[in-house]
Amino acid sequence: MNHKLKSYILLTRLNKPIGSLLLMFPCLWGLIAACASLSDIKQNMFLFIIFIFGSFVMRSAGCVINDIFDRNIDVKVERTKFRPLANKAIPLHDAILIFITLSLIGLCILLSLNLLSIKIGVVAFFLLIIYPLTKRITHWPQLFLAITFNIGVLIGYSAITNNLSIAIFFLYMAGIFWTLGYDTIYAHQDIDDDLSIGIKSTAILFGNSSKYWIASFYLLMTLSLVIFGIISSQKLLFFVFVLAIITHQFLQIVRLNIKKPEVCLAIFKSNQYLGLLICIGLLSSYI
Repeated sequence: MNHKLKSYILLTRLNKPIGSLLLMFPCLWGLIAACASLSDIKQNMFLFIIFIFGSFVMRSAGCVINDIFDRNIDVKVERTKFRPLANKAIPLHDAILIFITLSLIGLCILLSLNLLSIKIGVVAFFLLIIYPLTKRITHWPQLFLAITFNIGVLIGYSAITNNLSIAIFFLYMAGIFWTLGYDTIYAHQDIDDDLSIGIKSTAILFGNSSKYWIASFYLLMTLSLVIFGIISSQKLLFFVFVLAIITHQFLQIVRLNIKKPEVCLAIFKSNQYLGLLICIGLLSSYI
């Protein structure tokens, strides 16, 4: 593969789709929750397609702006020191141009939606830009990521219904607590480097108590899912899938060893299956 092309793939993280999937699933939750039947899903299939495509586009845009802000920090972190901007494989102006291009593609997708979805999407875009800076000023950058990464629940839901319900906010909250858990696990990979250069995270804030905090976040996620299910009159099968989600969460906590980065990464990646379980649980109401 051409070396420069490989650098652009690394910059946009197209070689690591896990982040795009974790951004995509909340969008799908919102879309599915807004539909009343499989027939509704078929009628709105175009929205499903553009949200899936948009998830990959905006995740890449988020990675690029993150690397632009962090290019002088990444070089000091073992896991990130070979990123294209950190090792100067790509010039800064190229990265800025890529970010603008991806953002414009995302804007075109957003403008195809209704006004309410556009307003929420604009808020999401500004959160996407602010997020990389939060690790410099607060130990809660994972919270900002959680708010940003799961706002697709609201955009997807409003894209079909043109309104927001109380129930959908509980599904959004479930996503926020989910991300707080899995991104705290992810942050433990870099905790030593982050401490040495002054970067903040929930992993540093919680330290050896992280397992208890992550378990608490997952418990609040489950509670939010149950409240959503009750308010939105989900069928019994949805709650069966909630039990499967609890099992997945439990296994994550049991396996977690915050001192082993490879274990943290593996558990973080396993959350793609948890996101899929929620999709299937929501779809089960149509059976």
